[in-house]
Amino acid sequence: QVQLVESGGGLVEAGGSLRLSCVASKIISSRYDMGWFRQAPGNQRELVATITSGRYTMYADSVKGRFTVSRDNAVNTVYLQMNSLKAEDTAVYYCNAKFGALTYWGQGTQVTVSS
Repeated sequence: QVQLVESGGGLVEAGGSLRLSCVASKIISSRYDMGWFRQAPGNQRELVATITSGRYTMYADSVKGRFTVSRDNAVNTVYLQMNSLKAEDTAVYYCNAKFGALTYWGQGTQVTVSS
């Protein structure tokens, strides 16, 4: 069992930045692929960015060039640096950990971007 705790969300003006953190309850190095997803009211949960155990990254087209995902396995933490935020980035952001058939989710952190 892996517990994930997100933090770093909040209210920011359009054009601003936030950095989300996701701390895992156990060692995730060299094993888990990690990801960030988001869900806005009335919408389905969507992929934002992923980083594999080998540090390969992938981004949704809507955030390419603005968001950066990274991981620090020494402290079991994954980050999402979000720059040039837009109103449409407003959502609850969820951390995800995947290893084989196992998938874990955090409780989410709210990001609100005011225009």
